[in-house]
Amino acid sequence: MSIENAQYKRIPVEEYIRLSNDIFITLGFDKSDADKITDVLLKADLFGVESHGISRIQKYIKLISNNIVDIHANPELVFETPTSAVYDAKSAMGQLVSIQAMDKAISKAKEHGIGLVQVRNSNHFGIAGYYVLKALEEGLIGICMTNTMAIMVPTFAAEALLGSNPIAFGFPSGGKPFLFDGATTVITRGKVELYKKLNKELPYEWTVDSVGEVTYTPEVVLENISEKKGGGILPVGGVGEEQAGYKGYGFAYICELLTSVLSGGVNSIHKQDKGDTSHAFYAIDPALFGNPEEIKLRAKTLAEEIHSSKKAKGQPYIFIAGEKEFEREAYDREHGVVLSNESIAELNKIAEELKIKGLS
Repeated sequence: MSIENAQYKRIPVEEYIRLSNDIFITLGFDKSDADKITDVLLKADLFGVESHGISRIQKYIKLISNNIVDIHANPELVFETPTSAVYDAKSAMGQLVSIQAMDKAISKAKEHGIGLVQVRNSNHFGIAGYYVLKALEEGLIGICMTNTMAIMVPTFAAEALLGSNPIAFGFPSGGKPFLFDGATTVITRGKVELYKKLNKELPYEWTVDSVGEVTYTPEVVLENISEKKGGGILPVGGVGEEQAGYKGYGFAYICELLTSVLSGGVNSIHKQDKGDTSHAFYAIDPALFGNPEEIKLRAKTLAEEIHSSKKAKGQPYIFIAGEKEFEREAYDREHGVVLSNESIAELNKIAEELKIKGLS
């Protein structure tokens, strides 16, 4: 489990899908859109990313009730070339415009070898890896990025200026594909919120307070971020230069350039989490560089060489990015999705308020 000693329960996939769909349909989405949103949330939970799964529904309800997410939005294609496009999401649900954008990138890649699609004025879209998987399913290289509200404290700063700004990358292989999906902060805001929900202190030097000193109290971090008092979450690498925190800072900056700056959207410094999120979706056909089957075979060979190499003491296996998630997904689809008791209670409260059946 993701947090030691927390209490969890397995929920059958069919029950998960039924409840999620019922919630979104009751909120006003049609069945097709509810299916799409649920599929993104389910993938997060099957991959073990609870902060981006069904437990996030409460946040989506708040965004919808505050008219930040427009359930009737019709994203507009505002710029297009044979290989690129830009969408204005018009405050649409992030998952819906993102699926549309990645489908557009895939279509362009199939026709022209590459598809580069930007989105502005969107909302939280779930896990970036979901959209990369759509490209992988078509035999394409996939890249996805999104900016978020400023939560990252850059190297030598004492206030949050960039987001968690995740970057996802997928490469097709003759075996399991390579799938990397990671925030450029040491943890996401969602994980801090999860520790708060479970009434636990943060276990490592992940966050700093308003003067740049390490803090382990999630409430302090979240309040400082929300009220822009200073402090926040550290970049991958941690504090200062000695632990290479500047590398995570640099990756976040790259993501910002390729999302808000390229799309004409709102950057992390000025984002308010009010329909002002920017995304990037790229698909590349390996055939641009030679025989795609030979390229996939070379990718498989690389993975096999890493798997068969010398292991650290006590370690039986060297994982390639994505392997743990694919293994967990296969197991949990059969045995049930893992949710915390706190998340289940929250979902049942939502179900009661919406007068629909909850989870048993």
